[in-house]
Amino acid sequence: MQVLRLLALFAALGLGSAEPVHAGSTRILKVLPHLLDEQGRHSPAPSLYERDAHQADLRRNPDLVFGLRFDIQYRATGYYFGPLQLRLEVRGSKDPKIARFEQTVRPRKLFSRWTRITLDRDAQLRLGDVVAWQATLWDGDRLVAEHRSFLW
Repeated sequence: MQVLRLLALFAALGLGSAEPVHAGSTRILKVLPHLLDEQGRHSPAPSLYERDAHQADLRRNPDLVFGLRFDIQYRATGYYFGPLQLRLEVRGSKDPKIARFEQTVRPRKLFSRWTRITLDRDAQLRLGDVVAWQATLWDGDRLVAEHRSFLW
């Protein structure tokens, strides 16, 4: 009787399934684009107020901008057999072509993870102002999660 209860519990939790779970448990939660100053900082202090004020100053004074960083929060709790590819595609105001940046990331079982993709001053000047972006997670050649800006 105990064995039947355990089997029923495993079946209810999906632990008896041989098919790995992918898409339902994998998401890109946030994508935060930040301008960087000469020291490579997006904020002079850890408070959100300081960050927002510093970002506003950098937007008003483009000559103080020395790069661009995208902070991407994702959760990949499915069963994957290797690392995932995080792909960021960006459309700028100066260059009509889509710029693509990729980074290999490792899935994490319980919690979300942040990854940074940094564009240096040359790439940021070539793109101009960011018009739209799209972040995607790939397991080999299979898309498992995506998050887009409004204008993508």
